[in-house]
Amino acid sequence: MPDQLPPLQTLRAFEATGRRLSMTLAAEELHLTHGAVSRQIKALEDHLGVQLFRRLTRRIELTEAGLSFFGAVTRLLSELAREAEIVRRKNDDARLVVSSGVSFASKWLTSRLHRLMARYPDFDIHLEVADVAVDFAAGHVDVALRYGDGRYPAAAAERIMNETVSPVCAPGYRDRMGGLQSPSDLAGCQLIHEIGMNATWERWFAMMELPYPKMRGPGYSLGSMSIEAAIRGEGVALGRSVLVAEDLAAGRLVALFPQARLEVEWGYDLVYRIGDRDHPKVRAFRTWVADEIRAGS
Repeated sequence: MPDQLPPLQTLRAFEATGRRLSMTLAAEELHLTHGAVSRQIKALEDHLGVQLFRRLTRRIELTEAGLSFFGAVTRLLSELAREAEIVRRKNDDARLVVSSGVSFASKWLTSRLHRLMARYPDFDIHLEVADVAVDFAAGHVDVALRYGDGRYPAAAAERIMNETVSPVCAPGYRDRMGGLQSPSDLAGCQLIHEIGMNATWERWFAMMELPYPKMRGPGYSLGSMSIEAAIRGEGVALGRSVLVAEDLAAGRLVALFPQARLEVEWGYDLVYRIGDRDHPKVRAFRTWVADEIRAGS
């Protein structure tokens, strides 16, 4: 029986091509090359011993045999997808998939996950770390924590933490630079930059009514990377309040002028599927996050 079945990848290529009546569009949908789709269709036709498509000058169309086989393949693939979803959902109640941005995961979330696991021992916690938009339509992510402006297409969100930035550095760097008693002393320091942040050193110096020194300094694409650079003693960073809290408490960093805080337009949001606000998983995670924030405030 298995030897009589065509390879599954040829059926997927056939279904997409038959539905779109275009190998080019099918290739885009399946993230394959046009040549790969064409070879899979040819392999399926050789396996069946019939021609499934007529190759016309600027288009293709299903043959009579192709049309009949397309109906059967579409029906069977749909049934297979439904059964796979049923099997997958049997484990859904026990699995809680959390997606987090890289900096937030490394500087805030991962050190606290053991308390989430202890609080909800029946959940199998999965953490995915990526700085990309979450596709909730894909179905496997339950909640996401993202740094943004609160607007997320095709998803619901609620703000959990706002943020400010202020200068931080390693204690040793502060001592080497003579103590850094005044904001004007930063003019002689190497400044560490977080690439892409709206809350920049230029804005901080403007808030302090000081000339921007435009000192050369390293730039990092992630907030966690700029913080680690400051811990290594590379210079002074504009520490994001949420991300530097534990390093300040541990003494790895010192706040130079804690009252000189620049407001940040973005913040940390809890993001989930539209309509899932009261889903047991979302409700449980929201409650835990809120308790963690209160405990740290």
